[in-house]
Amino acid sequence: MRPMRLDLAGFTVFRDATTVDFTDADFFALVGPTGSGKSTVLDAICFALYGTVPRWGGTRGLGNALAPSATEARVRLVFESGGARYVATRVVRRDSRGNVKTAGAGLQLMPEGFDVTKLDTGLSPEDLGEVVAGTPAEMDAAVLAAVGLPYEQFTSCVVLPQGQFADFLHARPATRQQILVNLLGLGVYEQVQQRATTRAGQAEAKLEAVDQLLAGLSDVDDDTLARAAGQVDRMRELAGSVTAAVPDLEAARTTVREANAALATLDAELAALDEVRAPDGVAEVARAVTATRAESDAAAATVSLAEEREEKLRGELVAAGDESALRMLLRAYADREQLSVQAEQVRAGMEAADAEHDAAVRALAGAQAAAERAEAELAAAFQAHEEAKTADQATALRAHLSDGDACPVCEQPVARVPTVPAGSAVARAVAAGKAARAASEAARKLVTERDAAARDLERVLLRARTEHDGLRTRLAELDERLAGAATAEALRARLAELARLRQGLDEATTALRAGRDAARQARAAVEAAQDRLRTAWRRFDDARDAVARFGPPATDRDDVAVAWATLAEWAREQARHRRSERDGLAGAVVEAETAASAAADRIAGIFVDAGLPAPDDPVRAAAVAVERAEAELRRLTERREQAGALREQRAGHEREAQVARALAGHLRANNFERWLLAEALDLLVDGASGILRELSGGQYDLVHDKGEFYVVDHHDAGLRRGVRTLSGGETFQASLALALALSEQLAGMSTTAASLESIVLDEGFGTLDAATLDTVAATLENLAARGDRMVGVVTHVPALAERIPVRFEVHKDARSARVERTGR
Repeated sequence: MRPMRLDLAGFTVFRDATTVDFTDADFFALVGPTGSGKSTVLDAICFALYGTVPRWGGTRGLGNALAPSATEARVRLVFESGGARYVATRVVRRDSRGNVKTAGAGLQLMPEGFDVTKLDTGLSPEDLGEVVAGTPAEMDAAVLAAVGLPYEQFTSCVVLPQGQFADFLHARPATRQQILVNLLGLGVYEQVQQRATTRAGQAEAKLEAVDQLLAGLSDVDDDTLARAAGQVDRMRELAGSVTAAVPDLEAARTTVREANAALATLDAELAALDEVRAPDGVAEVARAVTATRAESDAAAATVSLAEEREEKLRGELVAAGDESALRMLLRAYADREQLSVQAEQVRAGMEAADAEHDAAVRALAGAQAAAERAEAELAAAFQAHEEAKTADQATALRAHLSDGDACPVCEQPVARVPTVPAGSAVARAVAAGKAARAASEAARKLVTERDAAARDLERVLLRARTEHDGLRTRLAELDERLAGAATAEALRARLAELARLRQGLDEATTALRAGRDAARQARAAVEAAQDRLRTAWRRFDDARDAVARFGPPATDRDDVAVAWATLAEWAREQARHRRSERDGLAGAVVEAETAASAAADRIAGIFVDAGLPAPDDPVRAAAVAVERAEAELRRLTERREQAGALREQRAGHEREAQVARALAGHLRANNFERWLLAEALDLLVDGASGILRELSGGQYDLVHDKGEFYVVDHHDAGLRRGVRTLSGGETFQASLALALALSEQLAGMSTTAASLESIVLDEGFGTLDAATLDTVAATLENLAARGDRMVGVVTHVPALAERIPVRFEVHKDARSARVERTGR
């Protein structure tokens, strides 16, 4: 597997869309600060293929695929494997509940020569090539078929992530053996063994089936064929005899059929003639038509008279005048009389109201005069009250004055103080004012009451006048309407005449309706009688048509009874004539049947002599017997030929079963596979040992024993110890040596789809000293220089990165990581 192009969007630290183009990067390094996202590039390759990443801990860590706060992550990997180019795509989404699930996954086989740069042109998925897998469930098997390695072995041999670099070195022998089986394609020998066993079982099943068929063909010998050929000759002879005897039988049967046909024809003619009988009541049918026609004519005359009377009454009713107009005039007389009475009543009420209004006006004038006098008295009382108050103030001042004192009002000396009167003028004035005010208010109240009464009477009088005017107007209108009209008595007389005419019209209409009903019933009776007559004639015509071939006499169409009688008499005469001929025809039938029976017995004897039952159709039975004999002869001949062919097939199936069973037996012990695995492991260990010797400065060699790995420490007198005892740096060197050996040695030995066309190392090169680092770099350069595989490393060691021609620098800011290609 060789990556060609990687597209990321929303994947872990790569929030923004990022593309890594590996097209011509045979030897590259992913460089950048710790935590920038270098290892994430390898994670994306694993995720695109297998849907998981080693450091996520399986599918349960699927949420790690999404960049922070992102809802979707997309990864697309274009890679080559085994000479074919594929594109793998996976999409992960977070739903509304926060659950992260794989929304889509697919693997497509791209067309040969497809330009990878066209992926940026917005091609639809259908344009990328043949769909190998279209769902996440289909991806595992499709990727395994394309890459040739399951996930665990891919991360041990192709992409070696951090923390799992030494998995192949420390793996159990059985696990390591399975990896080599997949890499070398040795599983094909187990498949060959299984297919050989299956082929052997199929061949043995076919052999058993052929034996069963041969057992069923054991009775096909020369005697059986001779007997079958003799039976054919006998049946052909029988057919010839039957063919010679059949014409006599056919002639006899023809005579029987002709005699029976003549007898049947005669019987049919007799039956047809016997059916000619006049139906019951045919004579009454014509009389019923005549009677119903007379009744219908009488009913029509009655209807005509009733229509004339109704028309006459309807004309008189129209001439008598319009009843509604007469009734309206009569109602106008009644309305006028009623309005006259109302007008007189209103006039009398109006006169009374006018008198009451005049009295009320006089009373109002008197009240107004009294009110004016009360107002004058109130004004005089007020003036007296003011004067009294002035007089009382002067009297109050006198009480404190002495003769010769200065007046407090005018400040002039008072020579003599007047005597104080014995009572208060103000009190008297107040009492007089209250009485005047009460009288004034009573006078004003009386004016108001009498004014309201006068106004009420005036309104009543106005309404009465208005009503009286309206009544007089309506009376004038009625007088104008009734001018020139007939009197009320004359109107009532004309209405009585109209009622009499209408009653007569109703009676005439009822009589006309009854007459029409009777006429309809009479016409229906005529139609029914005519229908019965037509039916009688149809029955007659049907009967005559049934015997028309015998030449019946002509028919008188005036009387159906006479026609029936004539035809029936003729039919009886014809029947007597034909019955006289029947006995001779019956004897001819018996004679012909006896001759046909004798011919049939002769043919039946031919079949009995041949050992066959007497058939109904001798010609067909003879042909069938010949065909059966010939078919049996053909069947036996074919069975004999089939037995020969089956014997040849049995020999072939037997040889195939022996070869397949022997091959399965040779491969069942797995000795060949174990030998191949041992050879492969020897080559792997030899290659890894040489690389380890260079990496360790000649200190270590790598060996194996029974599937376990050991190192030989030349700095410790060649001590042999397990690889699990190595330090961290020593383990890195041994794991790197194995990884490089896997890439270099076993790739050329693989015979299946497992393709180690690339190796990517993600491990701590910073733990190596300068000399070892130089050796590692030289080893990687030599491996890449061969040009048959891609070599990639993930490192932050500048000394190593500078020696690698193509570098992908990974940078990360607060939003997203990005990848820039530098170098050649």
